[in-house]
Amino acid sequence: MSDNARTAHNIRLGIIVAVLVALGLGSFWVLEVVRRDGTNAQSERVPNKPDYYVEKFNYVKMAESGQPRFSITGDKMVHFPQDDSFEITMPVITGLDPAKPTMVLRSKRARIEDDNSKVHMYDDVNGNRAATSTSENMHLKTEYLLVLPDDDIAKTDKYAEVTMGSSFMTGTGMIINDAIKQLEFLHDFHGYYEPRPKDTGTAAQPVKK
Repeated sequence: MSDNARTAHNIRLGIIVAVLVALGLGSFWVLEVVRRDGTNAQSERVPNKPDYYVEKFNYVKMAESGQPRFSITGDKMVHFPQDDSFEITMPVITGLDPAKPTMVLRSKRARIEDDNSKVHMYDDVNGNRAATSTSENMHLKTEYLLVLPDDDIAKTDKYAEVTMGSSFMTGTGMIINDAIKQLEFLHDFHGYYEPRPKDTGTAAQPVKK
């Protein structure tokens, strides 16, 4: 075999080997992608199983001043590690700020998420705020309430009933902003509001939309 023929033969062999290597690497890449997708899909299908639970608990959130802000108690609290959330049976949230009227929220169940910054309360939600010298007692009733304790806000997109002294209000969608003392109904507002005599403006005022 001449040198030119041998060189051409070697070039053809080199090309064939390169193609086979490329096909092999391509097949490996495809298999790796399929394997990763299968692993990710399998991990997404893994249920969010609890890793521990506590019964008859009492959680107290402290303010920066070192004073207690609010407490959460319940019959049972279950922790889910996948999203670091908690589910609570028969929760009770109580405001402990001495500068504000005591507010107590109850429901049949609740879910806490986002580093304890969101509390979703479900089923037969009831709230009671004690009367003070500047505000009347208030009672709240709804089927769902999102509580943002760090912002002093509670809201719902469901039907809600609020009683304040002799006033009675209902509507669909409601926001209570305790930071600015405002009660807001978003839709289908009905009711009667009777201002307190010599109202100082510190009590929550209803806003109709």
